[in-house]
Amino acid sequence: MGPWSFVGRAAELNRLIVAASGGTGRGIFFSGTAGIGKSRLLREGVAALPTDKYAVWSASANIATAGLPFGGLAQVLPTDQPPGLSPAGILRWAVDALHQQAAGRPIVLAIDDAHLLDPSSAALVYLIARSDDATVLGTLRNGEQVPLPIRALWTDDLVEYAELAPFTPADTRALLSAILAGPVDDVSTDRLHRLSAGNALLLRELVIAAQAGNEMSQTYGVWRWTGRLELAPSLNDLIDARIGQLELGVQAVVEFVALGEPIGLELLNRATDPRDVELAEERALITVMQHDRRSDVRLAHPLYGEVVRQRCPVTRTRRLKAHLADLIEQAGARRRDDLLRVAVWRLDSGTAQVPSLLIAAAGQAFGQYDVPLAARLARAALSAGGGYDAAELLATILMFSDQPEQALEVLDGVAAEVTTDRRRARQLTVRAMISYWGLRDASTVERIAAAAGELSDPADRARVLAFEAIMRLHGMDFTEAVRISRAVLDRPAATVAARGLARCTIAHVQAAQGHFELSARAVAGVAADAGQWRADMPYLQLALELARGTGLVLSGDLAGIDAIAADEFADLADAGDFRLGTGYLSIVRAQAARLRGQTGDALRTSLGACAVLSNSPAYTSLAQCERAQAAALRGDVPQAVEAMAESDSAHMPDMAVLYPWREQARAAVLTAQGETEAAIGVLRALVTRLWTDGFAGHEVHALHDLVRLGAADLEVGPEDPDGPRMAVMRRLTMLTEVVDGPLPPLLARHARAAAMRSGAGLLTVADEFAAAGLHLYAAEAAATAVARLREERCSTANPANLRLGELLQRCDLVRTPALWSRQPVLTEREREIATRAADGTPSRGIAEQLYLSTRTVENHLQRVYSKLGITGRSELGAALRALPDPDGRVGRRD
Repeated sequence: MGPWSFVGRAAELNRLIVAASGGTGRGIFFSGTAGIGKSRLLREGVAALPTDKYAVWSASANIATAGLPFGGLAQVLPTDQPPGLSPAGILRWAVDALHQQAAGRPIVLAIDDAHLLDPSSAALVYLIARSDDATVLGTLRNGEQVPLPIRALWTDDLVEYAELAPFTPADTRALLSAILAGPVDDVSTDRLHRLSAGNALLLRELVIAAQAGNEMSQTYGVWRWTGRLELAPSLNDLIDARIGQLELGVQAVVEFVALGEPIGLELLNRATDPRDVELAEERALITVMQHDRRSDVRLAHPLYGEVVRQRCPVTRTRRLKAHLADLIEQAGARRRDDLLRVAVWRLDSGTAQVPSLLIAAAGQAFGQYDVPLAARLARAALSAGGGYDAAELLATILMFSDQPEQALEVLDGVAAEVTTDRRRARQLTVRAMISYWGLRDASTVERIAAAAGELSDPADRARVLAFEAIMRLHGMDFTEAVRISRAVLDRPAATVAARGLARCTIAHVQAAQGHFELSARAVAGVAADAGQWRADMPYLQLALELARGTGLVLSGDLAGIDAIAADEFADLADAGDFRLGTGYLSIVRAQAARLRGQTGDALRTSLGACAVLSNSPAYTSLAQCERAQAAALRGDVPQAVEAMAESDSAHMPDMAVLYPWREQARAAVLTAQGETEAAIGVLRALVTRLWTDGFAGHEVHALHDLVRLGAADLEVGPEDPDGPRMAVMRRLTMLTEVVDGPLPPLLARHARAAAMRSGAGLLTVADEFAAAGLHLYAAEAAATAVARLREERCSTANPANLRLGELLQRCDLVRTPALWSRQPVLTEREREIATRAADGTPSRGIAEQLYLSTRTVENHLQRVYSKLGITGRSELGAALRALPDPDGRVGRRD
């Protein structure tokens, strides 16, 4: 693997360059842990300095030269040292010699690992820093002894001293994307960032190990790490250098923590000698964290645990885990996660003998959305004689692991044990989930409806009815879905889980109808009861998120989407490989990014959703159509067409409730292909269907898409003999009385301003969209306004164009008809000259660069000013930013 790209650290790099140029004091020293990126930062900063302006010398201190006088600066000093000089004379000679070599240029001396400098070199660095026209830069490793002359540099206020922080998650993502030449999914990025603790060197070694072990795979262009880690020799060496040789007592402490972290300090002191615990903490091998009145212990670095666990012999690992389980059970298993931890330790140590413990632990793991662990525990419970309860739980987990055939096999294996109504009801619902969403069997709905009538217990019947209702919703029999859901809510015997599922079904319909406030209240009520239903039906969270996400996206509540993306469930789903949860939330994040005009984020996130959901038939189609939308907005027609085709191929008729998203995506793809009339036809048909179905929440967006395509005057609606169709503008205005929130009136104002060709009205709408964070719509409205104002030769055209430029800077690369079809077109020569003029090059300079006459350049510029509606060079930069590139794309090019 070659050198990694330099990413992030922009502020630190700028600070270093400013310090090197003498703008702040006489230099800067960065300190940090090994591998944090200090040396690379120093090299990048030095490489950015022009050698015609600065005399730049670099040196790298090391252990080999630490005992040699001036050994650390041997790469810098002249070789012809005069004989017979005293130590002080040598220092004065060295300073003078470097200034002579600089030939009047300021000196920049960069020393990597300055803590390893020999005393003579350290003293010379100090003297150079005190001399005129000289700057010193350097790096130091945390925890090392620093020579006194180097320390005096910042204690005497000669240079700045800064601590180099670990990479942020965003830095890690950028570096991974750069080195792998493609995006990396969120789960893998989070795991690699956590294991490397933001350390660039450790991250590099982790990626090398993952690639060498074929543990990195790419789906839809998105890299994904399996999470399995075989430590490469180089990585082992790095960890060994940090841990060092361990005494037996300290080794026992480290092993206990590695196998049980986070482990209570009191428990650790009982398991080991407290003096060894103190020694491990002093050597920075473990960290003690205080949580209220509890003290928990973790290893100081995540990779320490990987190394220790892999090296610990199997027999000792089993013995230590059994001992940990004994200690927790003796203490009374007081903490919330103690049950799960004890079960895992018992299973790993071969001492798990109680099926009920394994079943309860598997349920707890599934309730935390740790799917692999839940499946492992449930399998063990079934093997240990857990019977029907273990089989039902395992089948459910396998269903949500995209293994429907295996789930059905497990469930059928205990069919003889279904002897009560309670078990019959639970078997019916699990089997229905597997058949309907896993095996795409549409007849499931009628079978479950018939079976519900055979159950005598009202609570059992309510559970089955709640599942029938949500299946009917997904199949677009929403009237019956609502009726059945209300019947469940009317049954006092219905469990909290069944009532929650019924409320989510109704909330989803309400969101589609535009009753966002009612939907949000219902969702909030279900979420508030999570503690009562999660153990029984953890997957109810999916129904909740689908209803909540639908309402937030349709209402344009971007802050609400950000909130659910940062919610605990999102973190649990990512960490626990609960793919349906991770995938759906990625789709919602992609939709929000698209509305913000962040098409790069939208495409990356939707590709991640496609990769995560590639084996999940229920939501694959939705992920692909969001990918199609993002690609279409960016003008990536081949990818948009491919994604739409994959969406159609993956679509389940039993998920017909997703049709509004799919048809909007289809129209976007047609638009990107230049088939605007066909796109208008798709949207017109979609509006008719939504109108008929009563899905006003979706309909306002389909109508607004028609406005964006310049069809605000188009008549839409079903063919109704009792009433004529109505114009898009009028229909949107009518729906403001039906659909909740501030967005529908704003969409209606946009339609009205577009239909009336009001430049001022469109500008006002653009500002309102921008205030709501809907930057794509804001830029499109402003672009249309500019075109109208130019047609009218209005004096406000130029300020409007400047505003358009500002809005486009908030968007990524975008290509839509509203943004390019109404913009003036510059010839290649006009664009070339205008770009150079905007950069500040005078006409004479442009003429010399392009081998033209000055008059020709001025004539071109005058034509550009006329086309853009501006008066001169001072307005040229903003006007050019508002123009599409030659491919018709606008927005930021980064």
